[in-house]
Amino acid sequence: MLQEFFLPRLDALDLGDIWFQQDGATAHTARASMAVLREHFPERLISIRGDLQWPARSPDLSPCDFFLWGFLKSRVYVNRPRTLQDLKNNIQEEIANITPALLQRVMTNTRNRYTQCIENKGRHLPDLIFKTK
Repeated sequence: MLQEFFLPRLDALDLGDIWFQQDGATAHTARASMAVLREHFPERLISIRGDLQWPARSPDLSPCDFFLWGFLKSRVYVNRPRTLQDLKNNIQEEIANITPALLQRVMTNTRNRYTQCIENKGRHLPDLIFKTK
């Protein structure tokens, strides 16, 4: 998946020296996966056992967890896809339809979450931070 799908598409975007962040799922942090990621993102890997350690079980700080997965799920099943290909098409379409304005709101919310986490010395975030405007 990494070498045949994700990395070639990422390379085609010519984003320069970007950082890569992932969660701690076993498949993501397996030796083979980490070796590929370290080669592709030298000193720019945010992960368990990465260049920058990411705390385990911290979905409140990960935009994919607190925003993207729920957002996509609420949209990709609306027309009840009948095949795996229909589902894949829906996912691609919904990702393409995410507006810059929505991404800006997510980025602002992410910064607010990080700030609140620092102020709380790593303790749980208050419910207020979960409301987006």
